[in-house]
Amino acid sequence: MIGALMLDIEGTSLSDQDIELLTNPQVGGIILFSRNIVSPQQVRQLTDHMRQVRPELLIAVDQEGGRVQRLKQGFTRLPAMGKLGELYQSSPDQALTLAQHSGWLMATEVLAVGIDFSFAPVLDVNNISDVIGDRSFSKHLEDIPRLASAFMQGMHDAGMATTGKHFPGHGSVKADSHVAEAVDHRSYDEIYENDMQVFIELMPHLDALMPAHVIYPQVDRHPAGFSNYWIEEILRGHLKFDGVLFSDDLTMQAACVVGGADMRIQAALKAGCDMGLVCNQRDAAILALNAIQALPLPNQERLERMRGNIPAIQIGEAFDLGETWQTVQSTVTAFVNQSS
Repeated sequence: MIGALMLDIEGTSLSDQDIELLTNPQVGGIILFSRNIVSPQQVRQLTDHMRQVRPELLIAVDQEGGRVQRLKQGFTRLPAMGKLGELYQSSPDQALTLAQHSGWLMATEVLAVGIDFSFAPVLDVNNISDVIGDRSFSKHLEDIPRLASAFMQGMHDAGMATTGKHFPGHGSVKADSHVAEAVDHRSYDEIYENDMQVFIELMPHLDALMPAHVIYPQVDRHPAGFSNYWIEEILRGHLKFDGVLFSDDLTMQAACVVGGADMRIQAALKAGCDMGLVCNQRDAAILALNAIQALPLPNQERLERMRGNIPAIQIGEAFDLGETWQTVQSTVTAFVNQSS
């Protein structure tokens, strides 16, 4: 069974405390960070060990491309999605092909090392946000669905589920929600007619969504990830979204408005999230875990859709995933080098 908490580990292998935590029924996932990565071989050994301890565990990573790429050593450097958006202005067909290649390449490498999925892609509009920027496909609202759809098609072709973030849109908030409270003063109609249209158009391709730690005070006083209105009334009710809902990291500053990690995960789950993330603070993760012991396990059928098509392979000294991978890698690498 899959629990409702996703947490992280400190090192490149499992400690005794990690192993004890992984056996707790309410731990459902592990997210890996750069500090956990040495090489493709080491990551596969680590994820294999995790599954020996807890076979049903979901393992995730942030492997968007550009400045958000946790798997670096031995892995292909991926473009920032904004570079694809820039290319789209002059060469749309080439940009769409590269978007699909990038999604496939990212997913193929991530799956090969035993990770189920990457939290990707970012579907926010590149407007004024300090933290979004070129993580977004474009400044042009109408371009994002086509580029993101191609990227997600590549992910699906490789056997990976997709996670769109950050619903209903983080691009129109200057503040970085990791380190500050983020508030978007627009009306619901403004948000709906702009940022939300990307999510709505792409919903058939989305297996999961991550709500933003942004307060939209004209809509609801709670950040979207803690808002029954945004999650149950809008996403589940009005938009009929039946995919997984992951909270954004509950240790981010913008999430602190509801109290400690125990209060935050309870608030996220109560609002309708399926799984809460508590990252980079082990004490907070344990506090959150203790706070949800009496809660029922989340929707298992929904979460099972996030399980990746992980190949049963041994990764040798050379990280070589076959002829198609070599061809796609060469194409994407050439674009990254050219656009750097």
